[in-house]
Amino acid sequence: MATLDWTPELALGDARIDETHREFVDMLNVVGDATDDTMLAAIDALIAHTEEHFGQEQRWMAATDFPPTHCHLDEHDGVLNAIHETRGYVVEGKFKVGKVLAQELGNWFCSHAATMDTMLAQWLKAQNFDTSREGEAVTS
Repeated sequence: MATLDWTPELALGDARIDETHREFVDMLNVVGDATDDTMLAAIDALIAHTEEHFGQEQRWMAATDFPPTHCHLDEHDGVLNAIHETRGYVVEGKFKVGKVLAQELGNWFCSHAATMDTMLAQWLKAQNFDTSREGEAVTS
């Protein structure tokens, strides 16, 4: 059973952002569906993906002087801290904490995408920042 289903409402209209967000949703579902034997690997994959995902957004924010960068990055840091903390519980054999993490991150993601990531996507578009080319100006 999926922790979070990708829906058109989650799409922000930027192909690269939407692809990364779909991957994040897929990773959450892997964690949510993991068995005790596969939970640690699923959490580790989520960590690797999320660090790259958030790093990508951070590079874009820095390249375009995104005004609310600090708020956005603080939220990312909190999420990464929660995932790393959960990993520690999973290592201790507390596998249910991984399931709870997946559910809570699903709730968080819907809100984050609808607010902070929507603002970022709109900002990048207004700056003619091409995410597929890491910032080369969009030419029409």
